[in-house]
Parts: sequence; C-alpha cells; structure tokens
Amino acid sequence: MAAAAECDVVMAATEPELLDDEEAKREAETFKEQGNAYYAKKDYNEAYNYYTKAIDMCPKNASYYGNRAATLMMLGRFWEALGDAQQSVRLDDSFVWGHLREGKCHLSLGNAMAACRSFQRALELDHKNAQAQQEFKNANAVMEYEKIAETDFEKRDFRKVVFCMDRALEFAPACHRFKILKAECLAMLGRYPEAQSVASDILRMDSTNADALYVRGLCLYYEDCIEKAVQFFVQALRMAPDHEKACTACRNAKTLKAKKEDGNKAFKEGNYKLAYELYTEALGIDPNNIKTNAKLYCNRGTVNSKLRKLDDAIEDCTNAVKLDDTYIKAYLRRAQCYMDTEQYEKAVRDYEKVYQTEKTKEHKQLLKNAQLELKKSKRKDYYKILGVDKNASEDEIKKAYRKRALMHHPDCLEVQKEEEKKFKEVGEAFTILSDPKKKTRYDSGQDLDEEGMNMGFSFEASGPGVFFFQLA
Repeated sequence: MAAAAECDVVMAATEPELLDDEEAKREAETFKEQGNAYYAKKDYNEAYNYYTKAIDMCPKNASYYGNRAATLMMLGRFWEALGDAQQSVRLDDSFVWGHLREGKCHLSLGNAMAACRSFQRALELDHKNAQAQQEFKNANAVMEYEKIAETDFEKRDFRKVVFCMDRALEFAPACHRFKILKAECLAMLGRYPEAQSVASDILRMDSTNADALYVRGLCLYYEDCIEKAVQFFVQALRMAPDHEKACTACRNAKTLKAKKEDGNKAFKEGNYKLAYELYTEALGIDPNNIKTNAKLYCNRGTVNSKLRKLDDAIEDCTNAVKLDDTYIKAYLRRAQCYMDTEQYEKAVRDYEKVYQTEKTKEHKQLLKNAQLELKKSKRKDYYKILGVDKNASEDEIKKAYRKRALMHHPDCLEVQKEEEKKFKEVGEAFTILSDPKKKTRYDSGQDLDEEGMNMGFSFEASGPGVFFFQLA
C-alpha cells in the first residue's frame, strides 16, 4: 500500500511536466505559424522573432531552425543562417530542406565545395529534387569560375578575372573573397571608383577586414595619393601582420615617394644628372603604378630637355601620355621639344590636343605660335639658303650672299640648270634679308606678295667664268 501511494505521488509530480511539454509544443507551433505568416508578407524581421520564440519553446525541432535559417538568408545574414541550417541537420539528418539551406548558405558565402557536399546529401535523400539539382550545378559553376580567375590573375588578364568574379557573385553574393579579388583587379585596370566602392561596402560591414583596407590603399596608391595609401596599408598590416600584398605595396609606396622627392630636390638644385638617375630608379619600382610613372616619365623628360637631349625628352613624354592620355603637362612638354627640334606639325597636334582639353588663353597662344612656325617652315628658308643665323647682321648677310652666289653661279659650273635655280634662290634670300621691312615681314610669318617675291635681282654673264652681280 505504501509503495502504491508513493507511486501515485511520483505520477502526480511528473504529470504536470508532461502536460507542460505538450503545451510548449503547441505554443511553439503557434509561433511557427505566425512566423510563416510574416515570412509570406516578407516581413522577415518579425518572422525571425517568431521563429526564435518557437525555438526557445522547443529547441529540438529541426524545422524551426530551418525556417529561421531561411529568414536570415532573406535578411542577408548568411553566417547566422548557416549556423541554424547546420543545427537543423544535426537534429535531423534526413531534413532535406536543412541540407539545401546549408548548401545555399555555403554557396552564398563562396564556399562552393562545402555547398556541393550539402546538395549531394540532399540529392541522396531526394534524388528528384529539382532545386538541389540546380544548386549543385551552380556550385560547380562557381568552382569553375574560381579556377579560371586564379589562372587569369597569374596571367594579369584582370578584365577576365572581373568577368569571372561577376558571374560567381551572382551565386555567391555574400562572398567577401570574390568581391576583394574583383576590387583588386578593378584597381589594376585603373577603375578606381568602382574598386573603392566595393572595398568600402565590405568595410561598412567589417571595419577590420585587412583585404578591403589593402584595396582601399591600393586605389589611393595608384591615384598617386601615396601618403594616404600608406596609412591604409599600415592599418591592414595591423589587422593582419602577415598580409604579403599589403606589406609589398607599403614598401613600394614608401620607396617610390622617397625617390620621387629626392629627384625633385636634385632637379630644383640644378643637379640634372642625379635627378635623371633618381627618376629612372623610381620608374623601376612598380610598373603597375601608371599615374605615378606617367609623372616620373614627364619629370625625366623635363630633365632631358634641360640636358638638351631633346629626342630622349620626346620619348619620355610619349611614354607619359601612353600611360595617361589625359596628362596635359606631358603634352605641353613634348610640344615644346617638338618646337625646339623644328617638328612643327607634331607640335601643332600636341597643342591642339591641349587646347581641346583646356581652352585657356595661354594654350591658345601656344597653338597659334606653333601654327605660325609650321606655316613659316613650309616656305623657303632664306637663312638656310644663305647659310646664316637668324640674328645675322647686314654685313654678314652680304658676305654670305657673295659667297653663295659665287658657289652657285651657273657660268662657273657644268650643271647650269640646277645651279641657276640655286643661284636665283640665293638672290631671293638676299633681297628679302637685306631689306629690313621685307625681313621683318618674313620673320613674322606674314605672306609676301608676288611683287615682294620678285626680288629685284638678276645676274648677267658674258662667257664662261665671267659674271657680275647686279643689286637692286
């Protein structure tokens, strides 16, 4: 009797607990249904709250974790969703939707191999599951894009890497690794605003992401904002001391800045040979830094022009505009070198390019001057015909004329026709250059009328070796 009474007491003590469990399950189901309703309305935050209440009431129910995982995925919180999906399949390995959601989270985060394993398990449970079949194909496609991108990055085919990452990100929108690789390649392609945008988006979510900090620094470095770039590289190295790319970029940036500044200092001090050497050393530091290298080429071109190595100066300026076709200073420097080497057509082309870009009075005047020199260069060069400098005195012009006239007088030579032509040119040159008004008009590039071109000059001959000059 005592034992029976004791049993009754035990049963009385445990009965309420069994009832509480059942009640908890019913309440959990109610919360789940409410969560489903909010999910259907796309109110994912409220759905999340109700699924959480369901889990709190009944933490061993796989479907509740699966539903909350689906909600977290819609909210873009893939890491949390992955945790819920994994918990759901730990509780029930036959839960197909749990495996699908785990795979989808892995794929969204860029772990395509783990995603494949999850989708394979879902297909083992339900081999006709169309979603699992499609997601398995998507995961394999992402792995293929990764493989191609890795090869193309080594080949420095950055456009193709960007293409592959764009395709991969369609299936893995939350993968920071893919975004960083894309951003780095965008920076290498000179598409700095796009690269900055991608890196900034990641840093808004994770301010300690060393890769994103590196890309921000890389963009600034390639835009020739070297001091700011170094700050980002240093910050990236604080977050990840073994970050090789940040370490290399930081070292290059500091060295490049020092070499450039030393070159500028040597140039200002008039030590052009040392400036040339320093700019040349700086150019060898990082061939990928297009903007800074364009400036270095232009600076070295300026040094070469000071050293009167005009062909080398032109080559340097040409390299500068190849790297940066908007670099006005390089066009101006090259145009001046073309002027100094009397390549007026090329000078005009450069000044036209400059004036089209920046329509200033100074650029307009430079263009007009080049056009004038081009026009003058297409006429007969009377100074060259007489063999005198443009600053020659009147006496020097007369002496040169007599000398050239004797040299080319047709009565003195066998080939009379050709020499007669040259002799007449000598006369023309003398007539223009010996007349102050005509000389001034000629030097200023003004057109000489037909009457002016009739030099008032002639020669007479009276037999071989006998001639005299008749000046107007």
